[in-house]
Amino acid sequence: MSENQNLLAEQRRALILDEVRRRGGVRVNELTRRLNVSDMTVRRDLDALARQGVIEKVHGGAVPVVEASTHEPGFEAKSTLELTAKEDIARAAAAMAVPGSAIALSGGTTTYALAQHLLDVPDLTVVTNSVRVADVFHAAQRPGAPAGRPGAATVVLTGGVRTPSDSLVGPVADRAIASLHFDVLFLGVHGISVEAGLSTPNLAEAETNRRFVQSARRVVVVADHTKWGTVGLSSFAALDQVSTLVTDAGLSAGAREEIEEHLPGLLVAGRGGGEEPAEG
Repeated sequence: MSENQNLLAEQRRALILDEVRRRGGVRVNELTRRLNVSDMTVRRDLDALARQGVIEKVHGGAVPVVEASTHEPGFEAKSTLELTAKEDIARAAAAMAVPGSAIALSGGTTTYALAQHLLDVPDLTVVTNSVRVADVFHAAQRPGAPAGRPGAATVVLTGGVRTPSDSLVGPVADRAIASLHFDVLFLGVHGISVEAGLSTPNLAEAETNRRFVQSARRVVVVADHTKWGTVGLSSFAALDQVSTLVTDAGLSAGAREEIEEHLPGLLVAGRGGGEEPAEG
């Protein structure tokens, strides 16, 4: 029996997506041979990836969806994607937060997942431009919230103009962030690549993220494997400004090697990831 027969559906679909993006398209019969699964299984996987909007089905196979660099999905649309990966990343990243430290969380669905794990870290000061992240901490402090939480976090919400991803950006947010200093920035991104570094389709968000990076002693990017190789309209940081990338086990071996050449720290979380930082 081939090892690939034992892959979970999510792992199999990650492999398919990586192959589609790398080659620019694949055929069903090629995938059935490579993965050693049935034609029906491959077609179900392609259907699932097409519903997520990351591939387009064509006769006999699939091709990648090429999004405009200015396309910015809303929070609700992104929150349904790569749920297991985001949970693995959040759990691993939360272990990097030191009790009593000042941290920052940018907007995004991965930082939202991270915020829920940070509730167990005592006495944090949290700076964020995410309405959703702030709500996580505020909800934990309301009457009737589960007892036994450690010292409640002090939350600083930057203010600003709301984006489709429920982040606050613009001059108000930029001035607030520029006046602060934090030990670690946990940063969600739209895309990350060797050529473009960290990027976003939103120009105002790019400037706000740039201020976040400048105000942090250490930058930890939290991004699932689908973000690698994606490029948004505006770059806001180079890879050499990133201390650690926390990603998931769906990342291909080739991508891991490329990242380790350009980043000082790579932490692959989840099944098969080992959750050990690789120092490059």
